[in-house]
Amino acid sequence: MLPLAAIPGLNGFVLFFALPCMLYRFGSTTPIAQLLDASVFGVYLLCALVMVAFAVAMSLNDRIRWNDASMGALVAAFPNTGFMGVPLLAALIGPSSVGPVIVMIIVDMVVTSSLCIALSRLDGAGGGVSGALEAASKALKGIAANPMPWAVLLGGVASAMGFVLPAPLEKTAWLLADAASPVALFTIGAVLARAQMTVDHPSPLSDYVPVALMKLLLHPVLVGVVGASAMQLGVPLSSGSLTVMVLVAALPSASNVSLLAERFGADNGRIARIILVSTAAAFVTFSAAVSLVT
Repeated sequence: MLPLAAIPGLNGFVLFFALPCMLYRFGSTTPIAQLLDASVFGVYLLCALVMVAFAVAMSLNDRIRWNDASMGALVAAFPNTGFMGVPLLAALIGPSSVGPVIVMIIVDMVVTSSLCIALSRLDGAGGGVSGALEAASKALKGIAANPMPWAVLLGGVASAMGFVLPAPLEKTAWLLADAASPVALFTIGAVLARAQMTVDHPSPLSDYVPVALMKLLLHPVLVGVVGASAMQLGVPLSSGSLTVMVLVAALPSASNVSLLAERFGADNGRIARIILVSTAAAFVTFSAAVSLVT
């Protein structure tokens, strides 16, 4: 029913219109003090960097190069916080979960995404100084072309200044924000269908199942261990915030990584499969995490 040529258009709508509006809304409607929780930011960022490094190291081979490995690492480190985490944690824990969740969204949208986009540009760069400069140039261009950090930054500035959009413009932006989740999920389904229709051979399970398991099992354990260790060392991280962080890390992979993979020419069929497997398995693993930490 949907032409394959329509998929990039759906992807572009979410990546450049709906998702930035959703992120701007998150940033502009959250008190700036909650956006600047250094303890949550530092612990979660350290775990994200470890996850990216481990996933890239485990994925790189003769077939999976920097572009595919980097997008796979992003999907291993980036939970579905905006679409699933906010409503789930608000129901499980209450309004106190919102602050840490927003900080983690900022880490994933701004730092982790930008790092993985930069790493994805390393394919094709030559050796020596010229190769390093070429890779750096590609990385910076990739980061600058990512609309998500800009949306979060503008939202944070609006929150700090107490700026509110004019009512007609705000209603339009919020309407686009509400469209982000359903259209993104629909697009992922279309990407999976396209992968089945266009590939000459099925992807081996080893290309995507281990990454899904990293996301669901390794990520929350890592956040729990690092967070508990930080508290023992005197970092002012509350037990409530650590609980929220562990549950966020236990969420399945973020669906918007598929949008970035499409945008930057990675193997989006592989990324979509990781998202699908992690989302299906999370019915069991996330429920288990909730039972263990709450």
